[in-house]
Amino acid sequence: MPLRARLALMLAASFVLLGALAVVLFAGGGTHAGGAGFDGSLPPDVPRADFTLRDQDGKVARLSDYRGQPVILTFMYSTCRDTCPLTAYQIRGAMDQIGHDIPTLAISVDPKNDTELNAKRFLNRTGLTGRMRFLLGSERQLAPIWDAYAIRPQGKGFDHSAYVLLVDGRGVRRVSWPTEKLTPEGLAHDLRLLGA
Repeated sequence: MPLRARLALMLAASFVLLGALAVVLFAGGGTHAGGAGFDGSLPPDVPRADFTLRDQDGKVARLSDYRGQPVILTFMYSTCRDTCPLTAYQIRGAMDQIGHDIPTLAISVDPKNDTELNAKRFLNRTGLTGRMRFLLGSERQLAPIWDAYAIRPQGKGFDHSAYVLLVDGRGVRRVSWPTEKLTPEGLAHDLRLLGA
């Protein structure tokens, strides 16, 4: 077989393999194949990352306070007008489908603008007052948490990493939802699998 024909055949075979890989990776809206039945993707083994912050009411919050029950963990900023409110509505919809609240912690990605007042306004605007705690802190306090969960904070000219994470009763991150794939139905499904 001439060299040109062999190269063309190898190139065609490469495209077929890439296409098959894309189908496996992206089929099901982010579902990880063999993912123990979860609709969201399964992160690699992630070490526990506990933290201590204060919420919109000045009360101390620790991830470890919620051991024994699943927790919804997300990263938001209180003056956001698009992605963060939409994510909040999706979380609220999932809890409504389950029929009861799940401990939900939103960690600030914009410490300069995320004040107690702005956090309270955000929770009120999204209908999550009393259902979600908005955790605040200085950049120095928040940076280790962002690093532990591979989150990029809000910045000039770029948006923050937007994920909703599900942490199991042992404090281990089990499911990761990129917000563009998040649905109330999928989130509720995964929360039920975690025993919510």
